[in-house]
Amino acid sequence: MSLVMKKIVLFLLSLFFVNLLYPQDSTLLIYKFNIKEEIAPSVWRQTKKVFSEAEQMKANVILIHMNTYGGTVVDADSIRTKIINSKIPVWVFIDNNAASAGALISVACDSIFMRPGANIGAATVVNQSGEKAPDKYQSYFRSIMRATAQSHGADTIINGKDTIIKWFRDPKIAEAMVDEDVYIPGVIDTGKILTFTAIEARKHGFCERIADNIDDLLRQLNIKKYEIREYKPTAIDKIIGFLTRPIVSGLLIMAIIGGIYFEMQAPGIGFALIVAGVAAVAYFAPLYLEGLAENWEIVLFVVGLILLALELFVIPGFGITGVLGIICIVVGLTLSLLNNVKFNFDNVEGRSVFVAVLTVTLSLVFGFFLSLWLGQKMFTANRGPFSRLALNSTQQKEEGFISVDLKQREMVGKTGVAHSVLRPSGKVKIDGDIWDAMSIENFIEKGEPVEVIRQEAGQLYVIRKS
Repeated sequence: MSLVMKKIVLFLLSLFFVNLLYPQDSTLLIYKFNIKEEIAPSVWRQTKKVFSEAEQMKANVILIHMNTYGGTVVDADSIRTKIINSKIPVWVFIDNNAASAGALISVACDSIFMRPGANIGAATVVNQSGEKAPDKYQSYFRSIMRATAQSHGADTIINGKDTIIKWFRDPKIAEAMVDEDVYIPGVIDTGKILTFTAIEARKHGFCERIADNIDDLLRQLNIKKYEIREYKPTAIDKIIGFLTRPIVSGLLIMAIIGGIYFEMQAPGIGFALIVAGVAAVAYFAPLYLEGLAENWEIVLFVVGLILLALELFVIPGFGITGVLGIICIVVGLTLSLLNNVKFNFDNVEGRSVFVAVLTVTLSLVFGFFLSLWLGQKMFTANRGPFSRLALNSTQQKEEGFISVDLKQREMVGKTGVAHSVLRPSGKVKIDGDIWDAMSIENFIEKGEPVEVIRQEAGQLYVIRKS
C-alpha cells in the first residue's frame, strides 16, 4: 500500500474514532485560539493560558486559527513543544499564511487544514533586517523542523534486505522549508526555499483538508454537533504585547534616560522623575510577567541608578562609581530582553543578544542626545514652551544688580557691640542692625564694643574697640 493510501486510511480511521468518541447526540467542544500576529513572547504567554484553560474546560480539540508571517524562533519552539506534548488533539486552520515560525507551529499540530489560496513554508531564519542568519542558526532550525515532522510517526517497509522508513509527514520536506540546498525530486529544486500552496500541501501530506472556513471544515469532517469557544485576549494581554515590542522598549529606555537627565537639570521630585519612573515600570513589568526579566536583572538596574546618583550628587568628579553604574544599567536593561532562565543562557540565541544590545545601546545614546536637544529647545529663553520654568534672565550691574549689599560697605569705620560671642565669627549690632562678622583677633565676648575695619566678600571684619 502506498504512503498516500495509508494516510487516507489513517485519516478515515481518525474520523471514525472522532464519531465513535463523540457520537451524533454528543457535542464536540472546540477551544479556538487565534494566532494572527507575529510570533513573540506575548503569543507564547497566551498559548500557555489557552492550553491550561482547555484542560480545565475539558475541551475535545484545540483549534489554532492561524495567519502569521513568522516571529521569534525561541517562542515558536516553545509553542511547538507545548503542542507536541499536549494530551488534547491540536488542529490548525491556516487562513492565509503560515510562514517561518508559523510553519513550525503548524507542522507540530496533529492535523493541518488550509483555506484555498493559503500558504505554508518559507521557514528560513532571518535577522531583523530580513537577511539570512548564519548557517549555525539554519542548522538548528532545520533539525527542529525535521524532529517536528518525525513526531507524527512513520511506517516501516521491508523491501528485501532493505528497511525503508516512510514518514507520515516527510522530514525532508519540512527541512526544505528552511534550507534552499535541499533537493527533492518532483517537489523542490536546489536554490529555492519550499513554500506549499494548499493544494501542494495536500498532495505531499502537509494538509489533511482544504476548506473555505472552519464551519465548512467541520461539515467535511462530518462533525454535526459542536461548540466553539474562542480565547479572547484580555486588555492586560494586549498591553503586554504592545509594551514588549522592540521599538516600544527602545522608546521607554529613551524616556527613562530623558527623565533622569531633565531631573538632574532641575533637582527635586518633579514631572521628569515621574516620567522616568513610569517608563521604568512600563519597561520591566511586562518583561517580568512574560518571564523574560528576572528579579536579579531588575535589581541590577536599580543598583546602577543608585551608583550613578552617588557619583553625580555625592562623590566629586566622575570615576569608577559612575562607570559601574552605567554598566549595571546597560546590563540590566539588556538582560531583561533575553529569554534566559536565571543565570542559564544555553537557550539564548546570539541573534537575540545582538538585537537586545543594539536596542539598549542605540536607545541610550539617542535618548541622551535627544534630551540635550530638547533641553535647548524647550527651556530656551523666550522660545521654548517651558521657558518660564527655567531661570534664563541675567542680572546686569547697569540695572542695579550687584552680588554684595552696598550697606555693608557703609559699615566700615563704624562702631557697635558684639551681639554674640565672636569665636572668631559671630554677630555684631551696629546702628540697630545685626550683621555677621569675623573677629581678626582673640575672642570677643558678648556686649564688648567693636569697630569694623574692613568688608570683604559679604563679610564684616571687626576688632575690639578699646
